[in-house]
Amino acid sequence: MNNPDDLSRRRFIGRACAAVGATGMLSALAQIRMIGALAADSTPTDYKALVCLFLYGGNDSNNLLIPTDNANYNIYATDRTVLALPQNTLLPISPKTYSDGRTWGLHPSVPEIQALFGQGKMALLANTGTLVQPVTLAQYNAGTVALPPQLFSHANQQVEWQSSVPDQPFTTGWGGRLADIVNALNTNPKISMSVTVAGQNSFQGGKTVTQVAFNSTGAVVLSGTSGSTLATSRAAAQQSLLNLQEQNLFEAAFGGMTSSAIADSNLLNSVLAAAPKLQTAFPNTTIGSQMQMIANMIGAAPQLGLTRQVFFASLGGFDLHSDQLGAHATLLQQLSQGLNAFNSATNELGVANQVTTFTASDFSRTFNTNGTLDTTAGSDHGWGSHHLIMGGAVNGGDIYGQVPLLELGGPLDTGRGRWIPTTSVDEYAATLATWFGVSATNLPIVLPNIGRFATSNLGFMA
Repeated sequence: MNNPDDLSRRRFIGRACAAVGATGMLSALAQIRMIGALAADSTPTDYKALVCLFLYGGNDSNNLLIPTDNANYNIYATDRTVLALPQNTLLPISPKTYSDGRTWGLHPSVPEIQALFGQGKMALLANTGTLVQPVTLAQYNAGTVALPPQLFSHANQQVEWQSSVPDQPFTTGWGGRLADIVNALNTNPKISMSVTVAGQNSFQGGKTVTQVAFNSTGAVVLSGTSGSTLATSRAAAQQSLLNLQEQNLFEAAFGGMTSSAIADSNLLNSVLAAAPKLQTAFPNTTIGSQMQMIANMIGAAPQLGLTRQVFFASLGGFDLHSDQLGAHATLLQQLSQGLNAFNSATNELGVANQVTTFTASDFSRTFNTNGTLDTTAGSDHGWGSHHLIMGGAVNGGDIYGQVPLLELGGPLDTGRGRWIPTTSVDEYAATLATWFGVSATNLPIVLPNIGRFATSNLGFMA
């Protein structure tokens, strides 16, 4: 396995170019539109951060939120067969207002999420997914409305979730467009407001704001350029080469981007080294390390000149076509513990009300198994799924949207328990963008299709 902190020159430059990018030139029309957008949004004095946590592979949310009343649990258990969780292991929750005659419990691996829900710091958004426009089962079966291209495809649905424009070729992500709109609020930024600790992604792709990539221990550094006299000399020689006035435009751009990446890395690592250490203990997991790095970045925001930040983290491994029960339990445990530690860290930093974390995923899983009826069973690619939103500004302790009837052949079942989403990614994103400071006038710039759906505010943010 490659050590991300021990990079060859080629790997460093590749990641540097991805991290820094080149500032794209907007068309005259786009520039005018962006200037108008920035002028219309009021300038806040407070800090806010939005954290996207993408669950790659398709999280089986049918086993995240489960009916616990006998009648509906029995339907769930009958149709899920060997994937059904024992009724007596489910963690009960009591939504504040959501009521459809069913009672609810969470997967037994997420006691921290149960506690956060009970404290009003966590909300659940039900049956959300990619949509071009609202669709009924009759319309789906008749083929009379446009659907997201390549439904049930990992690569396509990941991009469509992260762009929120499924009916157009990918150009930018909704997190990138969000950053383009609000970046003017960062009056003296020393690094980009869009930070990924999980590699390059579509979500943060913007026109004017580029995503900068760090790993879970800090900024990427070029190996062999520190720690000894020889290394220092090597770094100085390399910088001299990068500072040369190149006639070739490609070479000049390459030198400029690499120099900027080195400067950003040095700046961030020095700021993080000088910052007070968090007392919050994070789990020693992939997601725990990522969330700890994001917490450290939030703590360093004043030194970096940032009042708005957009982060991207991820947890993979959810594409469970076999041995689903055990692997899914482990993944949900890591998710629950990582979110709980991050919540504690935001409280320690005094910014719990200013940081909102939300989950996204390719899709959910089929309600029935992929054919195996023993402990090795798995599931296949689904559609609508449930998601978590966490933070002090969240109207937590409640379920938003509509939980489908968890029964094969139900009114939202396109086959095998692939639920038609009753809430669109656009509505989900619009609610978060509004909290982040985007005005109603400018919301269509961030989410061009939002006018096709019932609401731009689902109510889960205060």
